[in-house]
Amino acid sequence: MQLKLISFVLIILHCMDYTGCQQHSTSRHWQHKPEISGVSSGCQQGGCLTCSDYNGCLSCKPRYFMHLERIGMKQIGVCMTSCPPGFYGTRSRERNTCTKCSPECDSCFNKKFCMRCQIGFYLHRGDCRESCPEDMVRSDTQRECVPIAECPADCELCENSEMCTICQPGLYQLNGRCHRICPDDYEPNDKLMECVPQVHCQVAEWSEWSPCSRSGRTCGFKRGQETRTRKVLQYPPPFGRPCPEISEIKDCVVTRRTCPGQRPNDRKQRRNRNNRKETKEVRREKKRERERARDTGDRQDVRNKTEHRRRRGHDPDPFSPEDGLVQ
Repeated sequence: MQLKLISFVLIILHCMDYTGCQQHSTSRHWQHKPEISGVSSGCQQGGCLTCSDYNGCLSCKPRYFMHLERIGMKQIGVCMTSCPPGFYGTRSRERNTCTKCSPECDSCFNKKFCMRCQIGFYLHRGDCRESCPEDMVRSDTQRECVPIAECPADCELCENSEMCTICQPGLYQLNGRCHRICPDDYEPNDKLMECVPQVHCQVAEWSEWSPCSRSGRTCGFKRGQETRTRKVLQYPPPFGRPCPEISEIKDCVVTRRTCPGQRPNDRKQRRNRNNRKETKEVRREKKRERERARDTGDRQDVRNKTEHRRRRGHDPDPFSPEDGLVQ
């Protein structure tokens, strides 16, 4: 009799555990259960029909799907109007459940029919495959096997009739089109056989103008030159825009000042030495001119004396009729 009474009490307690959960429990586990979007947090909310303090929903209202979510080491039952991505819903008289798709499926209609594949797989007739049939090509954007389109004449392999992936030999691909000569601001890449953006020369800002100098000195002159430079940040490839000038020179005028360690009269002494050299040259030139003039005068005197003798009859040569005619 006592054994039957104990069994009856256990049955009552078990029923209270499953049917009395409509009253909010003060259990620490249920109070700290993470709140999940679209999941009922108690039997009075969402589609949960019966629940447990520890396992969440145990059964759902009609048209709701039971979905088990893993939180840490335990699973929490939640009731949802539709299954999350990667799961598909199955209905039965007892309960509606969410079942996981095959690993290569991103979403599916049932266990054997995928609607979208994971990255690296391609959909073909509800099946996710790593490679497509011979008469089809892979589409990375759609993750599907699509029919081979009639490629343009200059295209060797294409994704569709307007998107070329590999061009004929000697042509370069750019944005799905083939080019014999790349457009402006692009240059050919013979390794990839593609038109890639050109890289132009890049230079830094100009430096400040240097101090006025002349022959490496900054003193002892009045007119000199100033320079400024800029660095090359990016040298261009063969097809890139060449670099502009990286140095500039301009004339400058400063107040003449004596260089350190130089005496003020050194410049005058050098000027005097230069003047003396010039004076010696001038004297030599004048002497040569006088000698040339003296030689010319001597020759003229000889001529004059000869003519004078001839006129006075002292010329030893006999008088010729031609001379008389000339006179």
